[in-house]
Amino acid sequence: QVQLVESGGGLVQPGGSLRLSCAASGSIFSIWAMGWYRQAPGKQRDLVAHITNGGITNYADSVKGRFTISRDNAKNTVYLQMNSLKPEDTAVYYCNADQYGNRRSWGQGTQVTVSS
Repeated sequence: QVQLVESGGGLVQPGGSLRLSCAASGSIFSIWAMGWYRQAPGKQRDLVAHITNGGITNYADSVKGRFTISRDNAKNTVYLQMNSLKPEDTAVYYCNADQYGNRRSWGQGTQVTVSS
């Protein structure tokens, strides 16, 4: 079993920046990739960014060039650096771990609000 704890959300003005962190614990060896998803009110949960153990990254078109996903394997932590934030980035952001055996774990979510 994998436990994920997110931090770093909050309120920021348009054009500002935030960095989200997600610390993994438990069955770390079972993780082959981690990512960030987001869900706005009344909408489905969508992929924001994804990174494999080998460092291969994937981004939603809406965040390319503004967001960067990275990981610190020594700390079992994945980060999402978000720059040039827009009001449409407002959502609950969830950390995700993809595990061998087609299993998936989720964090509790952290709110990001972009507003003036």
